[in-house]
Amino acid sequence: MSTPVRLDKYLADMGIGTRSEVKSYIRKGRVEVNGIVVKEPDIKLDTVKSEVYFDKEQITYESTEYYMLNKPAGVVSATVDNHCETVVELIKSSKNKDLFPVGRLDKDTEGLLLITNDGDLAHRLLSPKKHVPKVYYAQIKGLVTKEDVVKFKAGIKLEEDFITLPAQLEILEAGEVSVIKVTIYEGKFHQVKRMFEAVSKEVLYLKRLSMGELELDESLAPGEYRKLTENELNKLKGNE
Repeated sequence: MSTPVRLDKYLADMGIGTRSEVKSYIRKGRVEVNGIVVKEPDIKLDTVKSEVYFDKEQITYESTEYYMLNKPAGVVSATVDNHCETVVELIKSSKNKDLFPVGRLDKDTEGLLLITNDGDLAHRLLSPKKHVPKVYYAQIKGLVTKEDVVKFKAGIKLEEDFITLPAQLEILEAGEVSVIKVTIYEGKFHQVKRMFEAVSKEVLYLKRLSMGELELDESLAPGEYRKLTENELNKLKGNE
C-alpha cells in the first residue's frame, strides 16, 4: 500500500520545480489529477493509482530509483565534491535529488557502480556481515604466479589487525604485465590495490565487473548508465 503524498511534494519530488514553484503551477491550473484540473497544492494522492499530468504530460511517481553506471576514470564516488565531477552528476535522467552511490570505487577505477536512493538495499549490500562478492578485472605490473593465487586464497594481511577473507585470484595472462580477475568479499579502502602491493605488485588498471548478483552491462560505455531491469532488482533484493 502506498503512503499518500501531497500534490506539491509529488511534483517537486519528480523534478518539476521547487515546492513554491510547484504550488504556483498548481494554482494556475497547469496540473490535472485523474482528468480533473486541481488547484489545491495540499490534496493527498495515492502515488500508485493517481494519474497526474503537468502541462498535459503525465508525471509518474518513482520514490526509489536504481541505476547501473559504468563508472569512468576521473570521476569520484560521491554525491558532492568541490573539485571533481561525481558519479551522481552523471545520472542526468533522474528526477530524485537524493541519489547516492552504493559503496565507492577509487577515482581512477572503472566499472560497475549502483546508484540509488534505496538506503535499505544499500545497507544490505554493504554490510560487512553479508560478505557480498565483488569481481574485478585488473592489469598488474609484474608476473602474477600460482603462489600469489595461494596467498590470496589464504587471505592477505593489509593491516596489523586485519587479514582479508579468502579471495579468488584467476590468472588470465601472466607476463611483465599480467591480466587477472579477482573476487573479494569486503570493501576496504583501496583493497585490491593494497592486496597486490602486499605481494610486491602494482595495479595498473582496475575495473569492477560485478557486485553480488548484479553484473556490469558491457554494452554500457564508460560514463553511460541505465535503469536496472526488474529481474536484476529482484536478484539484488533476494526475491529470486
